[in-house]
Amino acid sequence: MTPQAQVLRTRTIQELVDGLCAIPVAAFTRDQVLREFGRTVLDPDSMRPFMFFRRSHYTRNLIHRNELLEVVAIGWEAGQASAIHNHRGQECWMGVPVGRLEIRNYRLAAQDPVAHTCRLEPSIRYFIDPRHPAAVDPAEPIHSVHNLAEFGARAVSVHVYSLPFDSCEVYQIEQGRYHDVPLGYTTRFGVLCPGEQAEAV
Repeated sequence: MTPQAQVLRTRTIQELVDGLCAIPVAAFTRDQVLREFGRTVLDPDSMRPFMFFRRSHYTRNLIHRNELLEVVAIGWEAGQASAIHNHRGQECWMGVPVGRLEIRNYRLAAQDPVAHTCRLEPSIRYFIDPRHPAAVDPAEPIHSVHNLAEFGARAVSVHVYSLPFDSCEVYQIEQGRYHDVPLGYTTRFGVLCPGEQAEAV
């Protein structure tokens, strides 16, 4: 991912979704969406219907989805992190209306797609916060996301994916292996999914 800093104005999450949906399909490019996403400081109060947390794992909360894009809020307790993963060619943009997060990029040094083995090399690290969104770097799409314990607070991130996807590649850097992992939601449109448990804010 690469960071972005611009002159920003406060908008609700619905205003962001409306702005994204107004972009024509032919213009829905990495730079155009980053401009739309990057000029926004999201109003945290507008996020409350989608803010859920649990101690065992971060939460994935669907806000909007159509054939072109998906908007998901992720709730992070202090100390939680994602696995090292890759969205396999999908574009991804991310902002943090609450708290801050560390992004760690990785370089794919070697890969055997038949044996599902790989070798990763750590690349850049940087932080994102309410005024500094980011986009996945196509040259280094493998990354992990961390709400460091030293931050001492919850965080909420908003992710925009295009096209929507239902699985990703997860990397085990110590074992030198990777595999597909299906993705689900903790909540959909503010409602807990069957079998899910989480704390609402």
